[in-house]
Amino acid sequence: MELAVIKFVDGASDGNLQVADNLFAQDFNEPLIHQVVTAYLAGGRSGNHAQKGRSEVRGGGTKSHRQKGTGRARAGTIRSPLWRGGGVTFAAKPRDYTQKVNRKMYRSALRSIISELVRQQRLIVVDSLELATNKTKTLAIKLQEFNLDNVLFISD
Repeated sequence: MELAVIKFVDGASDGNLQVADNLFAQDFNEPLIHQVVTAYLAGGRSGNHAQKGRSEVRGGGTKSHRQKGTGRARAGTIRSPLWRGGGVTFAAKPRDYTQKVNRKMYRSALRSIISELVRQQRLIVVDSLELATNKTKTLAIKLQEFNLDNVLFISD
């Protein structure tokens, strides 16, 4: 088993960390990553849009005019979708947009993403991050020392 090399900051003597290839040397599986990201974004949709159909609109219990002899078109209710104030023909109803992603697919996609970050040398491991004060400004100064501007913190 070969070892991948990750840039390591704060505490390693040579600045590199060696990790196992079975986790950090996966092939980049773009369709799988697309499916997982799409499922994640779809799960964030609220899906609460709704309109009223003809059976849900208030009123319209009686026939508006008689069937024959008026010269007007046949009408059963004033809440027909053809009428002003009537219901919507194909009314939208609240729905759930979540998509199921198998556990193995999710984990494989994460391994693929992390492996790609290692290949692009965009993954940096920090042993400990000590700040003088708990302020955003102090953290921003510390990140500038590492030449980082867009970061994701993952901790145990």
